[in-house]
Amino acid sequence: MTSLAALLTAGPALCLGIDPHAALLADWGLPDRADGLREFGLRAAEAARDAGAPVVKPQVALFERHGAAGIAALEDVIAAARAAGLLVIADAKRGDIGSTMAGYAAAWLAPGSPLEADALTLSPYLGVGALAPALEAAAAHGKTAFVLAATSNPEGAALQRAASPSGRTVAAEILDDVDARNRLIGTGIGPLGVVVGATIDPAAFGLDLDAAASTPILAPGFGAQGARLADAGRRFGAATNRLVANVAREALAAGPAGLERRLRELGAELAEAAA
Repeated sequence: MTSLAALLTAGPALCLGIDPHAALLADWGLPDRADGLREFGLRAAEAARDAGAPVVKPQVALFERHGAAGIAALEDVIAAARAAGLLVIADAKRGDIGSTMAGYAAAWLAPGSPLEADALTLSPYLGVGALAPALEAAAAHGKTAFVLAATSNPEGAALQRAASPSGRTVAAEILDDVDARNRLIGTGIGPLGVVVGATIDPAAFGLDLDAAASTPILAPGFGAQGARLADAGRRFGAATNRLVANVAREALAAGPAGLERRLRELGAELAEAAA
């Protein structure tokens, strides 16, 4: 299976967020139980495959709320999506130190793990260096680690835009740290990425995305949160070609019968924005 880094050499990728909220499950005629989550995820992955959307991103928390049965459903969804040729980003936002971080890396990024995904989201607020076990696992196994840098939620702005001891923003320090690690690994797009919300102004967070040319960008926030795929080129500039553009409710609201068609429309919109 190709890696996300390899996929992005051809341009931006549309990603379907698999977010089994209770209201969406009801709209799809599914129960808010682990079996409903499993069916929801399998149908969503099938639609993504048929629409040519190459990436899916299960929201781990929405499976975890059903306990062991929910995690088992997530395992099935991840395995089915990867078997169908899709790349899977586990949106788990893990972050810790030492052996605990190594445990997260083994759970989500180790080949053969029951939860093996192609990428994992990480929270860097114990220090980017503390994420080393996951960053190293991503590089070693052809995976991608996406580190939160500048998120769409307004609660994050005060911390992410705060000045670091260097006088630069915390978000900019995270981006530069990740990009520097990629450049040490090799040339081209690297295995370490950042999360930058599609609804924020990167410049307001001190981010020079064009300069971080080795770093892929996971951008949630398109659709229901207000950002438009048609504006991706204006917002992300040259970095649009390294973009994993996530849509969730915008597409999932079309229901199981309309999801594939809606994903095709959104994929065309992203391709036009990047042209």
